[in-house]
Amino acid sequence: MQGPEHASTVSTKTSNKTKKPKKTKPKTKKVSSKTSTKTTTLPTPTTSSKPPTATAPPTSPTQTANPAVCPTSSNGQYTFCAQPAFTDEFDTFDLSKWKHEITMSGGGNWEFEWYTNNRTNSFVKDGLLYLKPTLTSDNIGEDAVSGKTPFTMDINGAENGVHCTDPSFYGCSRGSDAGAGHIINPIQSARISTFNSFSMRYGRVEVKAQIPSGDWIWPAIWMMPKYASYGNWPSSGEIDIMESRGNKPDAAYPGQGTETFGSTLHWGPSYQYNGWAQTHKDRSLPSGQSFADGLHVYGLEWTPEYIKTYVDTPDNVVLNVPFSADGSFWNKGVTKAGFPATFNNPWQAPSCPAAAPFDQEFYIILNVAVGGTNDFFAERPNKPWKAGSSTAAADFWKNRAQWLPTWKGDNVAMKVDSVKAWKLC
Repeated sequence: MQGPEHASTVSTKTSNKTKKPKKTKPKTKKVSSKTSTKTTTLPTPTTSSKPPTATAPPTSPTQTANPAVCPTSSNGQYTFCAQPAFTDEFDTFDLSKWKHEITMSGGGNWEFEWYTNNRTNSFVKDGLLYLKPTLTSDNIGEDAVSGKTPFTMDINGAENGVHCTDPSFYGCSRGSDAGAGHIINPIQSARISTFNSFSMRYGRVEVKAQIPSGDWIWPAIWMMPKYASYGNWPSSGEIDIMESRGNKPDAAYPGQGTETFGSTLHWGPSYQYNGWAQTHKDRSLPSGQSFADGLHVYGLEWTPEYIKTYVDTPDNVVLNVPFSADGSFWNKGVTKAGFPATFNNPWQAPSCPAAAPFDQEFYIILNVAVGGTNDFFAERPNKPWKAGSSTAAADFWKNRAQWLPTWKGDNVAMKVDSVKAWKLC
């Protein structure tokens, strides 16, 4: 892997073949002043094509057209700039770089967390950023959460940085009432983004992080379009570099714990027609190993001709999507993902026809969610709620004696050593 002191050049000839990782330590900058959290070298991986459940749409930013010209390669190659366009190594928590989402909306999946801006759920310690889920009852009390004493949580406000950012799905005001089965989101957590400070169209992103450990925790490193140039989700696209689960590996449920993470592209004309299953791959470690045991680099390479994700080194590819393979994402959707040919193609007049919707500005998101009513967490005997249940959050909270013992100190946090991004030159 090329560091920021060198320009990185990649060939436009892509391959679906995943190479075995090198036996040496990943060539990432090692900072001796960090905590004892270790950097783990990735052993020989196994790959699964089993996709996760597509998520419901996040809130789309205001639509703005982007008439940018499609970049072309030089002598069959694209070059990433020598200096990163964005970097944060978390010596401090620079809130001019990171915007907090503040909402109880549940990410469109009726997840169980309330995203906040406070130093309980997002903080820097010893050179690492922590995104840590905690119990809402430790903030407002158990009776208010469960509704034993009916309570209204209103997070609207006039102060910059603490005002509710997403009103969808009752995101800014919710009430608890035990008699009616209503509950306040039982978990507080954090979701931060570079929406206000940085976005990019093509380039490389690397996030060096350790995923959390604890039942039903859902960490993610991903990107969303700065401008919804092609309309509502998923028409304008979504790039999931890493999504995982905090549950311990379980032989009865392979690929459903910390031994596995997935990379996915979301795209399609509507929520009902999302072609994500055609652009998804999982990466699993050998038995007995976990991505929660140490730091790994989760990376993205993105050019007008392909998107690749990788772990630790660019040659250790997880997801490889060559844009020219089907001519366009619309053709891919019609021929492989079941899009009705009579539907309108949302990607009209794109800057890069084969790449659209992935030909626009995207920004970086880091978050730790918990649970949800979709089936990202597969049904199993010890799961304390049912997918699609109207009482899912309440059932999860009532059964906390089952999962809370697996939440141990700072192990529940996603720890981030650095975030770096290089644009095309």
